[in-house]
Amino acid sequence: MVNFNLRPYQQEAVAAIFREWEEGRRKTLLSLPTGCGKTVVFCDVIRQLVKQGKRVLVLAHRGELLDQAADKLSKSTGLGCAVEKAEHTCHGEWFRVVVGSVQTLMRQKRLNTFEPDYFDAIIIDEAHHILSDSYQRVLAHFAEADILGVTATSDRGDKRDLGEYFDSLAYEYSLVRAIKDGYLSPIKAMTIPLSIDIKDVAQQSGDFQAAALGSALDPYLERIADEMAQHCKDRKTVAFLPLIATSQRFCEVLNARGFRAAEVNGQSEDRAEVLADFEAGKYNVLCNSMLLTEGWDCPPVDCIVPLRPTKIRSLFVQMVGRGTRLCPGKENLLVLDFLWATGRMDLCRPACIVADTPEVAAKMTEAINDEPCAVDLLEAEVQAESDCIADREEALAKKLAEQRNKKRKLVDPLQFEISIAAEDLVNYVPAFGYEMEPVSDKQKAALEKAGIFPDEIQSAGEASLILDRIQRRYAEGLTTARQIRQLEGRGFQHVGQWDFESARKLIARIAASGWRTPAGIDPATYKPVTKQGEVA
Repeated sequence: MVNFNLRPYQQEAVAAIFREWEEGRRKTLLSLPTGCGKTVVFCDVIRQLVKQGKRVLVLAHRGELLDQAADKLSKSTGLGCAVEKAEHTCHGEWFRVVVGSVQTLMRQKRLNTFEPDYFDAIIIDEAHHILSDSYQRVLAHFAEADILGVTATSDRGDKRDLGEYFDSLAYEYSLVRAIKDGYLSPIKAMTIPLSIDIKDVAQQSGDFQAAALGSALDPYLERIADEMAQHCKDRKTVAFLPLIATSQRFCEVLNARGFRAAEVNGQSEDRAEVLADFEAGKYNVLCNSMLLTEGWDCPPVDCIVPLRPTKIRSLFVQMVGRGTRLCPGKENLLVLDFLWATGRMDLCRPACIVADTPEVAAKMTEAINDEPCAVDLLEAEVQAESDCIADREEALAKKLAEQRNKKRKLVDPLQFEISIAAEDLVNYVPAFGYEMEPVSDKQKAALEKAGIFPDEIQSAGEASLILDRIQRRYAEGLTTARQIRQLEGRGFQHVGQWDFESARKLIARIAASGWRTPAGIDPATYKPVTKQGEVA
């Protein structure tokens, strides 16, 4: 048996999952980027459940995902598992872990062979599929089981949807944090100034229609290949296309230009051999029609060409995620981004992989488009975030100027969040359970007592986070909301980043001066001296 040592964030994730279950949130979600070991995490969860004498089902919609789960479980924990798929059944087996196909288990005749309490816990791999009828039918049968959904793409849009089923998000490890921590490859994006017209492409189920995309893309394949010859000839590249026919055609075009390209699709009898040859270096480009978005890993991949434009961020992230794993000799992942002419603003671009808000993504995209070379996404995100903060502060200053005449004694929550540099609060969107409920009377009273104007807070989740942050700041000896309102109302900057004592002493000086700013102090440039004698 091979034992995996969990990384720190993986240990935190396992602990958080059990904590959610113990506190009564029986349907919880884990979000880890592709390449950060979500299978390793849920295998450790399974190990602990089996140690407690419980029976576990791992449910997925593709055979490859089930095979990967079984293989990783065996290697990391030594546990074997039974299979519930097609003609294979777990009945009569002694294993406490079952890997099951949702297509098999969704059939009522198959479900009826199980008592509703047969499984104590169910783990859903690629949980962004969980709202489909097939999954819901299986989960409704085993209604008393604890549920863990695992996904690499729980962005805002997905969370709002997944919040219909899950009670909570147990743990989330962002792509940005993973890159900064050295667990995933840095990502660079390059805008290719080839405008591909898809304005007339039909839409279906909230995204572009694949068949129409294939027809729209065909006239551009030769020019796309020419651009790739300039920018990724020496890289190991995966290209995603909308149709099998388009993927096969593009493979031919690439080979005519000197690439060593191969194509795989769902009907490829030699798929395993082609994938192995690509990883071994026989081919340097692999074309596919969205086949490889899930359940396939090839760490050496260092270039992604997404030629299937989409408005669905989770799909775009899955494509790019095929190249984010670390590999010896790999410096970064390059994403070649073509200019899709759509007349719409909701098309996914590389910026959306790391940006927390549409505003930041828009500024990043503008900056990347203006550069003739590849741009590091994290560096672009930092600059765009800084620009957005400046925009917010300018808008807030105007808002506060309008409110001064109201003589409000409480601080605007947005002012508080920006002042303490709490971007997680500024960008917060409720997603699960009680988070979406209105602010309670108890929360309103606590906020007012702390000096925050509660009427500007939109949800119980946001109120809870702000109150938690206030408690932490009190324990750390940082400024209060009332100190922020008092001093920033007089023009002092970023008072939320001062310590409590510095603010208290300055307010005392102002009070002693008849509530006028003392001579010699310029609020716009004033920096308090910290307890350590340094300028804050």
